Amino acid sequence: MQPLSSTTVSIHRDTRAWQFQTWASFAIAVFLCATGLSWLPGEALDRAFMVMGYVFCLSTAFMLSKFIRDGEQATVGTGRDVPMWRLVVWGSFFTAMGLTAWGLVRMEINDTYKAFLGVSWLFLISSAFTLAKTLRDRHEADMAEARLQGRRMTRAEAATAAVAATE
Repeated sequence: MQPLSSTTVSIHRDTRAWQFQTWASFAIAVFLCATGLSWLPGEALDRAFMVMGYVFCLSTAFMLSKFIRDGEQATVGTGRDVPMWRLVVWGSFFTAMGLTAWGLVRMEINDTYKAFLGVSWLFLISSAFTLAKTLRDRHEADMAEARLQGRRMTRAEAATAAVAATE
């Protein structure tokens, strides 16, 4: 029987400051978008179109970040997605971004207001990608820690059983 290893395993975790910054940036982006869209001058139909566009962009940003991260893990050895899924994910992201940009450009509002909506929208998408990465990193660190703890428990049980068998 091999002696228990005292090797220290380091599991990378984001700092609390980084996690706070990520969540704060996302919350600020959501607040700016909500403020801009709620005070949007013009038709209610334009406002509804832009809200749907922002939500569509946000959901496809999260979907794209998951797809890319899953693709990285697939190269390590797990199963890959079906080939057309790549087209669906990238196509929906570019469709969402394109339609939202088109809707923003064609609206008959002040250029300064368009700039505010555009910048807050791009800030939302950027912070969504960062938030998705932060959440996925935390999940992977939790999984690695659980696997490590399971291995340690198994080794401890095996050592206890070996000691009991020799007595």
